[in-house]
Amino acid sequence: MDPLTKSAIIHTAHCLTGCAIGEVLGVAIGTALGWHTAPTITLAIALAFFFGYLLTFRSVYPGSPNLKTAIKVTLATDTVSITSMEIIDNAVLLAIPNAMDAHLGSWLFWGSLAFALAVAFVVTVPVNRFMIARSSHNHHH
Repeated sequence: MDPLTKSAIIHTAHCLTGCAIGEVLGVAIGTALGWHTAPTITLAIALAFFFGYLLTFRSVYPGSPNLKTAIKVTLATDTVSITSMEIIDNAVLLAIPNAMDAHLGSWLFWGSLAFALAVAFVVTVPVNRFMIARSSHNHHH
């Protein structure tokens, strides 16, 4: 496996972890409160971005000259991958019949969420690989 693909997978896994935490929390909170699909997904996406950025920021910050740079790098690297992941993840969730109406105790709920995140992961790795290739390519010139 070439280093680029490897770092894309690592980056996607980081992002996925943050997205998964936010997504699960958001959907769990929304479902527990009996919210409708739209506010539940909005909350899940907001939390996914928050945790996704947080995890990347934690790995970027120690090597950054200052806070501003760390924030800029975090936003630059994560915005595209979190966005693509969230679009796919939620599209898959919405595509599964009754997934959003399933209860927290049901296997349909967790199965749908796991499946959606798995699909998002597979689709986002090449996106991240492209982004990393493009950014490392730009540094040489």
